[in-house]
Amino acid sequence: MSSNFRTHLLSLSLLVGVAVPWAATAQAPISNVGSGSIEDRVTSLERISNAHSQLLTQLQQQLSDSQRDMDTLRGQIQENQYQLSQLADRQKQIFNQMDSLSQGAAGAASTGATAATGNASGNAAAATPDAGAAQAPASTGDVNSDYNAAVSLALEKKQYDEAIAAFQSFIKKYPDSTYQPNANYWLGQLYYNKGKKDDAAYYFAVVVKNYPKSPKSSDAMFKVGVIMQEKGQADKAKAVYAQVIKQYPNTDAAKQAQKRLSAN
Repeated sequence: MSSNFRTHLLSLSLLVGVAVPWAATAQAPISNVGSGSIEDRVTSLERISNAHSQLLTQLQQQLSDSQRDMDTLRGQIQENQYQLSQLADRQKQIFNQMDSLSQGAAGAASTGATAATGNASGNAAAATPDAGAAQAPASTGDVNSDYNAAVSLALEKKQYDEAIAAFQSFIKKYPDSTYQPNANYWLGQLYYNKGKKDDAAYYFAVVVKNYPKSPKSSDAMFKVGVIMQEKGQADKAKAVYAQVIKQYPNTDAAKQAQKRLSAN
Protein backbone atom coordinates (compact mmCIF):
# COMPACT_ATOMS: atom_id res chain seq x y z
CA MET A 1 0.00 0.00 0.00
CA SER A 2 2.75 2.47 0.92
CA SER A 3 4.52 1.66 -2.38
CA ASN A 4 1.38 2.74 -4.28
CA PHE A 5 1.37 6.08 -2.51
CA ARG A 6 5.08 6.59 -3.22
CA THR A 7 4.44 5.76 -6.88
CA HIS A 8 1.60 8.29 -6.97
CA LEU A 9 3.74 10.94 -5.35
CA LEU A 10 6.55 10.33 -7.84
CA SER A 11 4.09 10.42 -10.71
CA LEU A 12 2.63 13.64 -9.36
CA SER A 13 6.10 15.18 -9.09
CA LEU A 14 6.91 14.20 -12.67
CA LEU A 15 3.53 15.40 -13.71
CA VAL A 16 4.15 18.80 -12.14
CA GLY A 17 7.38 19.03 -14.06
CA VAL A 18 5.62 18.13 -17.29
CA ALA A 19 2.57 20.20 -16.56
CA VAL A 20 4.50 23.42 -16.04
CA PRO A 21 5.24 23.99 -19.72
CA TRP A 22 1.73 22.78 -20.55
CA ALA A 23 0.24 25.18 -18.07
CA ALA A 24 2.39 27.96 -19.33
CA THR A 25 1.25 27.18 -22.81
CA ALA A 26 -2.34 26.82 -21.74
CA GLN A 27 -2.33 30.11 -19.84
CA ALA A 28 -0.68 32.09 -22.61
CA PRO A 29 -2.99 34.83 -23.91
CA ILE A 30 -4.47 34.13 -27.26
CA SER A 31 -2.94 37.40 -28.42
CA ASN A 32 0.49 35.79 -27.96
CA VAL A 33 -0.36 32.81 -30.11
CA GLY A 34 1.40 34.49 -32.95
CA SER A 35 0.87 36.81 -35.73
CA GLY A 36 1.23 34.22 -38.46
CA SER A 37 -1.40 32.71 -40.61
CA ILE A 38 -4.73 31.51 -39.35
CA GLU A 39 -3.55 27.91 -39.72
CA ASP A 40 -0.60 28.61 -37.37
CA ARG A 41 -2.87 30.18 -34.83
CA VAL A 42 -5.30 27.23 -34.99
CA THR A 43 -2.39 24.82 -34.52
CA SER A 44 -1.20 26.72 -31.46
CA LEU A 45 -4.69 26.74 -29.98
CA GLU A 46 -5.01 22.99 -30.54
CA ARG A 47 -1.67 22.48 -28.80
CA ILE A 48 -2.91 24.48 -25.80
CA SER A 49 -6.19 22.51 -25.71
CA ASN A 50 -4.36 19.20 -25.87
CA ALA A 51 -2.11 20.26 -22.99
CA HIS A 52 -5.17 21.07 -20.89
CA SER A 53 -6.80 17.75 -21.78
CA GLN A 54 -3.73 15.64 -20.99
CA LEU A 55 -3.15 17.41 -17.69
CA LEU A 56 -6.77 16.95 -16.66
CA THR A 57 -6.73 13.27 -17.66
CA GLN A 58 -3.60 12.50 -15.59
CA LEU A 59 -4.92 14.38 -12.57
CA GLN A 60 -8.22 12.48 -12.78
CA GLN A 61 -6.34 9.17 -13.00
CA GLN A 62 -4.24 9.96 -9.95
CA LEU A 63 -7.33 11.08 -8.04
CA SER A 64 -8.98 7.76 -8.92
CA ASP A 65 -5.89 5.78 -7.79
CA SER A 66 -5.75 7.68 -4.51
CA GLN A 67 -9.44 7.05 -3.86
CA ARG A 68 -8.94 3.32 -4.53
CA ASP A 69 -6.00 3.21 -2.10
CA MET A 70 -8.06 4.98 0.56
CA ASP A 71 -10.87 2.46 0.14
CA THR A 72 -8.40 -0.42 0.48
CA LEU A 73 -6.90 1.10 3.63
CA ARG A 74 -10.35 1.63 5.09
CA GLY A 75 -11.13 -2.04 4.45
CA GLN A 76 -7.90 -3.14 6.12
CA ILE A 77 -8.65 -0.99 9.16
CA GLN A 78 -12.12 -2.53 9.49
CA GLU A 79 -10.63 -6.03 9.15
CA ASN A 80 -8.04 -5.28 11.86
CA GLN A 81 -10.74 -3.95 14.16
CA TYR A 82 -12.75 -7.14 13.64
CA GLN A 83 -9.72 -9.34 14.37
CA LEU A 84 -8.97 -7.31 17.52
CA SER A 85 -12.54 -7.82 18.68
CA GLN A 86 -12.22 -11.58 18.05
CA LEU A 87 -8.99 -11.71 20.06
CA ALA A 88 -10.62 -9.89 22.97
CA ASP A 89 -13.50 -12.39 22.97
CA ARG A 90 -11.07 -15.30 22.83
CA GLN A 91 -9.13 -13.90 25.77
CA LYS A 92 -12.33 -13.71 27.82
CA GLN A 93 -13.10 -17.34 26.97
CA ILE A 94 -9.62 -18.41 28.08
CA PHE A 95 -9.99 -16.59 31.40
CA ASN A 96 -13.38 -18.22 31.94
CA GLN A 97 -11.90 -21.65 31.20
CA MET A 98 -9.07 -20.99 33.65
CA ASP A 99 -11.56 -20.05 36.37
CA SER A 100 -13.59 -23.19 35.65
CA LEU A 101 -10.50 -25.39 35.86
CA SER A 102 -9.48 -23.71 39.09
CA GLN A 103 -12.88 -24.31 40.64
CA GLY A 104 -12.88 -27.92 39.42
CA ALA A 105 -9.46 -28.57 40.94
CA ALA A 106 -10.52 -27.06 44.24
CA GLY A 107 -13.63 -29.23 44.33
CA ALA A 108 -11.68 -32.40 43.52
CA ALA A 109 -9.10 -31.80 46.23
CA SER A 110 -11.74 -30.82 48.75
CA THR A 111 -13.73 -33.99 48.03
CA GLY A 112 -10.60 -36.07 48.35
CA ALA A 113 -9.70 -34.49 51.65
CA THR A 114 -13.15 -35.20 53.01
CA ALA A 115 -12.84 -38.84 51.96
CA ALA A 116 -9.43 -39.00 53.61
CA THR A 117 -10.79 -37.76 56.89
CA GLY A 118 -13.64 -40.25 56.83
CA ASN A 119 -15.92 -37.45 57.94
CA ALA A 120 -18.73 -36.71 55.48
CA SER A 121 -19.41 -33.29 56.99
CA GLY A 122 -15.77 -32.23 56.62
CA ASN A 123 -16.13 -29.50 59.22
CA ALA A 124 -13.38 -27.80 61.16
CA ALA A 125 -13.99 -29.87 64.24
CA ALA A 126 -12.09 -32.71 62.61
CA ALA A 127 -8.95 -30.56 62.76
CA THR A 128 -9.24 -29.29 66.30
CA PRO A 129 -6.13 -29.97 68.42
CA ASP A 130 -6.30 -32.54 71.19
CA ALA A 131 -7.53 -31.42 74.55
CA GLY A 132 -4.73 -30.16 76.70
CA ALA A 133 -2.69 -29.05 73.72
CA ALA A 134 -0.43 -26.03 74.00
CA GLN A 135 -2.08 -22.64 74.17
CA ALA A 136 -1.44 -19.99 71.56
CA PRO A 137 0.95 -17.20 72.58
CA ALA A 138 -0.58 -13.86 73.40
CA SER A 139 -1.47 -11.84 70.31
CA THR A 140 0.39 -8.62 69.63
CA GLY A 141 -2.50 -7.22 67.61
CA ASP A 142 -0.26 -6.87 64.58
CA VAL A 143 -0.89 -9.32 61.74
CA ASN A 144 2.73 -9.46 60.58
CA SER A 145 4.13 -9.90 64.09
CA ASP A 146 1.65 -12.64 64.97
CA TYR A 147 2.29 -14.56 61.76
CA ASN A 148 6.05 -14.32 62.11
CA ALA A 149 5.81 -15.46 65.73
CA ALA A 150 3.87 -18.57 64.66
CA VAL A 151 6.42 -19.34 61.94
CA SER A 152 9.25 -18.91 64.45
CA LEU A 153 7.65 -21.46 66.77
CA ALA A 154 7.59 -23.99 63.93
CA LEU A 155 10.94 -23.32 62.25
CA GLU A 156 13.29 -21.99 64.90
CA LYS A 157 12.00 -23.15 68.24
CA LYS A 158 10.60 -26.48 66.99
CA GLN A 159 7.66 -26.07 69.35
CA TYR A 160 5.15 -27.71 67.07
CA ASP A 161 2.16 -27.88 69.40
CA GLU A 162 2.59 -24.20 70.26
CA ALA A 163 2.94 -23.41 66.55
CA ILE A 164 -0.31 -25.24 65.78
CA ALA A 165 -2.12 -23.27 68.42
CA ALA A 166 -0.57 -20.02 67.15
CA PHE A 167 -1.59 -20.63 63.55
CA GLN A 168 -5.13 -21.61 64.54
CA SER A 169 -5.42 -18.45 66.59
CA PHE A 170 -4.05 -16.43 63.69
CA ILE A 171 -6.64 -17.86 61.26
CA LYS A 172 -9.49 -16.90 63.57
CA LYS A 173 -8.13 -13.44 64.43
CA TYR A 174 -7.17 -12.31 60.93
CA PRO A 175 -9.68 -13.89 58.48
CA ASP A 176 -8.90 -11.36 55.73
CA SER A 177 -5.13 -11.57 55.94
CA THR A 178 -3.11 -12.44 52.84
CA TYR A 179 -1.29 -14.95 55.09
CA GLN A 180 -4.41 -17.11 55.38
CA PRO A 181 -3.37 -19.69 52.72
CA ASN A 182 0.11 -19.95 54.23
CA ALA A 183 -1.22 -20.34 57.76
CA ASN A 184 -3.59 -23.13 56.68
CA TYR A 185 -0.79 -24.83 54.77
CA TRP A 186 1.45 -24.65 57.85
CA LEU A 187 -1.27 -26.31 59.91
CA GLY A 188 -1.61 -29.07 57.32
CA GLN A 189 2.12 -29.70 57.34
CA LEU A 190 2.43 -29.59 61.13
CA TYR A 191 -0.42 -32.07 61.59
CA TYR A 192 1.07 -34.29 58.88
CA ASN A 193 4.40 -34.28 60.72
CA LYS A 194 2.58 -35.33 63.88
CA GLY A 195 1.00 -38.25 62.02
CA LYS A 196 -2.50 -36.77 62.13
CA LYS A 197 -3.27 -37.23 58.45
CA ASP A 198 -6.99 -36.55 58.66
CA ASP A 199 -6.39 -33.15 60.23
CA ALA A 200 -3.59 -32.46 57.76
CA ALA A 201 -5.84 -33.32 54.78
CA TYR A 202 -8.50 -30.96 56.06
CA TYR A 203 -6.18 -27.94 56.18
CA PHE A 204 -4.53 -28.75 52.85
CA ALA A 205 -8.01 -28.96 51.29
CA VAL A 206 -8.89 -25.55 52.76
CA VAL A 207 -5.95 -24.03 50.88
CA VAL A 208 -7.02 -25.64 47.59
CA LYS A 209 -10.69 -24.81 47.94
CA ASN A 210 -10.52 -21.29 49.35
CA TYR A 211 -7.26 -20.03 47.85
CA PRO A 212 -6.87 -21.73 44.44
CA LYS A 213 -4.61 -18.96 43.10
CA SER A 214 -2.21 -19.08 46.02
CA PRO A 215 1.33 -20.39 45.30
CA LYS A 216 0.65 -22.92 48.06
CA SER A 217 -2.40 -24.39 46.34
CA SER A 218 -0.48 -26.76 44.05
CA ASP A 219 1.58 -28.16 46.94
CA ALA A 220 -1.52 -28.48 49.11
CA MET A 221 -3.37 -30.44 46.43
CA PHE A 222 -0.39 -32.73 45.96
CA LYS A 223 -0.25 -33.36 49.72
CA VAL A 224 -3.91 -34.37 49.69
CA GLY A 225 -3.03 -36.99 47.07
CA VAL A 226 -0.09 -38.20 49.15
CA ILE A 227 -2.32 -38.64 52.20
CA MET A 228 -4.88 -40.59 50.16
CA GLN A 229 -2.18 -42.85 48.80
CA GLU A 230 -0.78 -43.48 52.26
CA LYS A 231 -4.26 -44.33 53.49
CA GLY A 232 -4.62 -46.94 50.73
CA GLN A 233 -6.99 -44.93 48.53
CA ALA A 234 -4.93 -45.43 45.39
CA ASP A 235 -7.59 -44.57 42.79
CA LYS A 236 -8.52 -41.32 44.52
CA ALA A 237 -4.86 -40.43 44.92
CA LYS A 238 -4.25 -40.94 41.20
CA ALA A 239 -7.20 -38.71 40.38
CA VAL A 240 -5.79 -35.95 42.57
CA TYR A 241 -2.30 -36.31 41.06
CA ALA A 242 -3.79 -36.04 37.57
CA GLN A 243 -5.64 -32.90 38.63
CA VAL A 244 -2.42 -31.36 39.99
CA ILE A 245 -0.70 -31.95 36.64
CA LYS A 246 -3.62 -30.50 34.72
CA GLN A 247 -4.19 -27.48 36.96
CA TYR A 248 -0.58 -26.61 37.79
CA PRO A 249 1.48 -28.01 34.87
CA ASN A 250 4.68 -26.03 35.45
CA THR A 251 5.11 -26.45 39.19
CA ASP A 252 7.26 -28.71 41.35
CA ALA A 253 4.05 -30.24 42.68
CA ALA A 254 3.11 -31.31 39.14
CA LYS A 255 6.53 -32.90 38.66
CA GLN A 256 6.17 -34.82 41.93
CA ALA A 257 2.65 -35.87 41.00
CA GLN A 258 3.88 -37.17 37.65
CA LYS A 259 6.57 -39.22 39.40
CA ARG A 260 3.96 -40.75 41.68
CA LEU A 261 1.73 -41.65 38.74
CA SER A 262 4.62 -43.10 36.77
CA ALA A 263 5.70 -45.22 39.72
CA ASN A 264 2.30 -46.91 39.93
